[in-house]
Amino acid sequence: MRRPMTSGPALPDLAAARRLVVKIGSALVVDERTAAPREAWLASVAADIAALRARGTEVVVVSSGAIALARRALGLTRKRLKLEEKQAAAAVGQIRLAGAWQAALAGHGLAAAQLLLTLEDSEDRRRYLNARATLGTLLELGCIPVINENDTVATAEIRFGDNDRLAARVAEMIAADALVLLSDIDGLYTADPRRDPAAAHLPVVPQLTEEIMAMGGEPPPGYSSGGMRTKLIAARIATGAGTAMAIALGARDNPLRAMQEGARCTWFLPTPEGRTARKRWIAGSLAPLGALVVDEGAARALARGSSLLPAGIRRVEGQFHRGDPVSVRDAEGRELARGLSAYDAEDAGRIAGHRSEEIEAILGWRGRDEVVHRDDLVVL
Repeated sequence: MRRPMTSGPALPDLAAARRLVVKIGSALVVDERTAAPREAWLASVAADIAALRARGTEVVVVSSGAIALARRALGLTRKRLKLEEKQAAAAVGQIRLAGAWQAALAGHGLAAAQLLLTLEDSEDRRRYLNARATLGTLLELGCIPVINENDTVATAEIRFGDNDRLAARVAEMIAADALVLLSDIDGLYTADPRRDPAAAHLPVVPQLTEEIMAMGGEPPPGYSSGGMRTKLIAARIATGAGTAMAIALGARDNPLRAMQEGARCTWFLPTPEGRTARKRWIAGSLAPLGALVVDEGAARALARGSSLLPAGIRRVEGQFHRGDPVSVRDAEGRELARGLSAYDAEDAGRIAGHRSEEIEAILGWRGRDEVVHRDDLVVL
């Protein structure tokens, strides 16, 4: 998804992204004077999203704003709030935030879906798989997932701390092609341009060196969020997973369209090995806890890059849980592939040899059509 430049490295092309994550901060979503959603601006962003969807791009929104929308209504006007006050404000404001996005997206015929995540949802293997499966299904159904940190239950020990990093984790989770952080600044500068008139804008960052990271300044105190430093940490997460990331000015109508029309921003290019790192991890760093013995038809399908369906499984060996690594073998015991199972060993054994449409009748609930999805599978 690159467009050529006259010189230097190629820049990513937003319109060519298959999957895009857009992160939006509180200051863009909420009118500071009225403490109400900026409805006209949200409508312009929704128009941009609708245009991208019409081109075939799947879009996920990571939106802040819940606490800001509730502070005034609850009389919480102090600059710094206690954790439990933030949690209470989030519980009230999240309803308003979701409603604002629902109205903006519905104006363009798009269905909004709300997801609230905590740090543990990205670090616990089963919860990670659940979140990823839910997001994948919503995107397949044409919905626009709107994600925020679950501030009503997150504590200082488990919270992401800012939605920049949350957005990067989401981009990593769904293998997004691009992540856009809409901000109050049009990208990364060599110094703070508000303090240093000689600060130079960087249109592209091919690699996140220590020198680049130092441009983010000091980390915010405690568990405060925001700032250029958190954006650079998000860039490290995203680019390391093979996702290009941009910092762009959000304080204009139709900010995503403006980017496509050449508005100034900073692109961080993904590391070349980012997409393959996870596959190498599956293939070489995880010891299989069980085995799936498959027939010849399934073996051929795997070699073509297909997922492993239950119909092609002859036998299930070992004890493993959903998300655990398994070996895929042929009838002679030759290892064909390794992957992460979408089912526990007992359930995999029950549906082995059956078609995917029979899963619900056998198990009493409908899981994934694939026992091992091709995104979680490495053919050896």
